[in-house]
Amino acid sequence: MSDTPVIGVLALQGDVREHLIALASADALARPIRRPEELAEVDGLVIPGGESTTMSKLAVLFRMLDPLRERVRAGMPVYGTCAGMILLADKILDPRSGQETVGGIDMIVRRNAFGRQNESFEAAVEVTGIDGGPVEGVFIRAPWVESVGAQAQVVAEHGGHIVAVRQGNALATSFHPELTGDHRVHAFFVDMVRAVRWLDPGRISRVR
Repeated sequence: MSDTPVIGVLALQGDVREHLIALASADALARPIRRPEELAEVDGLVIPGGESTTMSKLAVLFRMLDPLRERVRAGMPVYGTCAGMILLADKILDPRSGQETVGGIDMIVRRNAFGRQNESFEAAVEVTGIDGGPVEGVFIRAPWVESVGAQAQVVAEHGGHIVAVRQGNALATSFHPELTGDHRVHAFFVDMVRAVRWLDPGRISRVR
């Protein structure tokens, strides 16, 4: 079995290409994922930024929502940015009609909490577990986390608001590290995948 983890990027909508580049720079084999059979072949998954309502509806349309939930519940490492954070929340404070989540992190998220598109900004963010100083976070119609449950760990805050959370093998950030050229967060996630892939009962089917 190769030491290079295969990590998918959910390619239904959003900034897929940027995540593929960041993951490849962090020494992962990155693949766009649109179908359940493709999901079954990866060691971990990134859920990108985009439009969370559209993404959840497309996940239903492509019959991806239930397989995503099953793999996350089974312990597959997953990382969500911005809209991906919303999809990983067990609860959305202000969901749109018909909006569903994958879940996996015991947190309550507020959509578009940092403002509209024209209020986007960049900020240095200290993230627990990321060495080398703050990461540059790009906040675009970004959510924040209102509260977390006992199993979730807050790993970053900005302006008094929670902007990054980890629970077990699930990681979520309000911001977009894939847009900055600094791939330390992706490298951190790749290391998360490496740490658990030998314990994944489905890994035998993915031996290359």
